[in-house]
Amino acid sequence: MRWRPVRPAGWGYDGLLLAALVGLTVALATDHLFGIDRAVADWADAHRPTAAYWIARALNLLGQGTPLTLLAAALGVLLAVRLRSVRPVLPPVVAFGLTYLTIGPLKVWTARPAPSASVKPPFLPPEQTLPLFQHDLPVGYAQSYPSGHVANALVWYGVIALLLAPLLGTVGRRMPRLLVTAVRVAPPLVVLTTTTYLGWHWLTDSVAGLLLGLLLDRLLRRVPWDDVPLPGRLRNRGRPFTSTA
Repeated sequence: MRWRPVRPAGWGYDGLLLAALVGLTVALATDHLFGIDRAVADWADAHRPTAAYWIARALNLLGQGTPLTLLAAALGVLLAVRLRSVRPVLPPVVAFGLTYLTIGPLKVWTARPAPSASVKPPFLPPEQTLPLFQHDLPVGYAQSYPSGHVANALVWYGVIALLLAPLLGTVGRRMPRLLVTAVRVAPPLVVLTTTTYLGWHWLTDSVAGLLLGLLLDRLLRRVPWDDVPLPGRLRNRGRPFTSTA
């Protein structure tokens, strides 16, 4: 089983993403970049009319993790039924495991409040909403870093794009490469913009979610799903699916 190629090629890019995420976390942990976060949050607060708020809130639904997980799982099951293969179910299962083991634990470990924590429970002083590692707060009030909406969007739209192409192939349709790229790129960018604009995350939260999501997405894209070894009982249900796109 060999890793599939990704673009940009090589593991060096993955290393840069990881280094950038670590560097950003260290900068925040040492009380840097707070000025940028505060400036962006204050600008958004001052430029958020009612109509723009509701439009942004509706668009932000594109990053809801649970619906995206269910949609990807449904596409995987549908493709598995059409091809009589268990392989299309593997990407949603692995993606769920990766996001579960990374995004949530990082949020709990970094323990950062959201910008809105100064105007609604726990009603912190504005300067106290910025630092990381506030483990004295209830967990529900300190899970802003990194942005799960952004990271989930990158991972799950990548899985959806992976499954949509072969699914369309089963009905004689072809998914244009430009559309594949649009599915992967457009929703995460919308989510990053709206989640920051709404004040649900600091700008650096969203950037951290972007870095983590890109790293996880590249790991998933490297997996040779058509060649993953299957247990004996499932080998006769191991028809490839990525080659049918």
